[in-house]
Amino acid sequence: MIFNDNNLSLQKYWTFTPKSVYFPKLSLYWKRHMITDVHNENYYTIELLADILSESKRTIESWVKNGKVKATHCTKTNKTLVHKEEVKDHPEIKKLDTSSWDQDLLIKPQRKFNLVELFAGGGGLALGMEQAGLHSVLLNELDKSACRTLRHNRPHWNVIEGDISNVDFSTINDSVDIVTGGFPCQAFSYAGKKLGFEDTRGTLFFEFARAVKELQPNVFVAENVRGLLTHDDGRTIKTIKDIVNDLGYELIEHKVLKAIFYKVPQKRERLILVGIKKEFANKVTYQWPSSYKKVMTLKDALYKGELYDSDVPCSIGQVYPERKREIMEQVPPGGYWRDLSDELQREYMKASYFLGGGKTGMARRLSMEEPSLTLTTSPAQKQTERCHPLHTRPLQTREYARIQTFPDTWEFQGSMGAIYKQIGNAVPVNMAAAIGRSVVKLLNDIDSVEHLRTVS
Repeated sequence: MIFNDNNLSLQKYWTFTPKSVYFPKLSLYWKRHMITDVHNENYYTIELLADILSESKRTIESWVKNGKVKATHCTKTNKTLVHKEEVKDHPEIKKLDTSSWDQDLLIKPQRKFNLVELFAGGGGLALGMEQAGLHSVLLNELDKSACRTLRHNRPHWNVIEGDISNVDFSTINDSVDIVTGGFPCQAFSYAGKKLGFEDTRGTLFFEFARAVKELQPNVFVAENVRGLLTHDDGRTIKTIKDIVNDLGYELIEHKVLKAIFYKVPQKRERLILVGIKKEFANKVTYQWPSSYKKVMTLKDALYKGELYDSDVPCSIGQVYPERKREIMEQVPPGGYWRDLSDELQREYMKASYFLGGGKTGMARRLSMEEPSLTLTTSPAQKQTERCHPLHTRPLQTREYARIQTFPDTWEFQGSMGAIYKQIGNAVPVNMAAAIGRSVVKLLNDIDSVEHLRTVS
């Protein structure tokens, strides 16, 4: 049997026939064979290139149409591919080509740096910080299932379960070098005046700021959604900056990091805020982590390769109702509702069919040749579908975890819904580790400054 780029009907058969039908082992073999054959590291799909360059898909398509970049069409995947040589001069591509990721891996703490993490969730940020060499002395989390996950995987961690407003940081006997966490985005109450630290009481940012004020770390790192920058017409981030300044810290220029640049097979973005004690701020320079040398795809997450040394294990996961499964079977890898017939579009989308906007998350099947879309807390949500590329079902929990770059040894506790929530809300581990290494370098530099000051 021969597979070639023009044999679309055979491709569709192997893609959409359940593996339990007709030679299950062979079908899985051919599926994987075809994925490997399609994946070519010399090319970017238009969709992936748009994500890397922060351009719209329409813009990239116009470049191809106008001859600005040359492209080829892959009949096997029905994708337009742009050769990497065509875009090598773009700054984002150069970051990949000149990556110092391997050198960053050599960064190690000069001493034990103690860390306190707030809003720890299922452990993505904490695990990444641990991989970077930081030592957690306290983690706080309200969700019971997430706390079970943290304790199950790291029995030695000091996990404080409950409302952060009840946490007494004076119980920490060791000095704390860094405070981390992702406080939820909340509006402050304005009365036409500049808000101080006490004016934000009742918000979760206040509790994060309280930890910084009481623990006096040399550095803090806060992560959030990029929407924080424009939240409440920009007044929320301005208030945060003012209070950080009042607490004696300098907030360096914020940055929205794309997970795809940090060895994460997912199109996820996080706003990162780094604060440094003012006494050191003008003596040290924080360097953002280097990009990884390539962009990982969903194939890298689910199969043995550079990210994992085995295929993804089976796990629990949501399932589709029969009619929804029948409709989703008509969506090709990388496709969405527009790939359905008009009749099925109307049936599936109902009232949404008549609304404006692209609604690209509806009836969405992922592609093996691209990173996953940003994971949500439920892969079967109608507006934000995350369907497996080859099997007609939502992504399973272990597949979710791999896309967030959790190791297979990290075992999540709680109900299936609780597990999806922990993984979907997490900071990708590899991204957290990259940030952690950049912070370790910063803390090493601060220690060097302190040493020189002591000697002098």
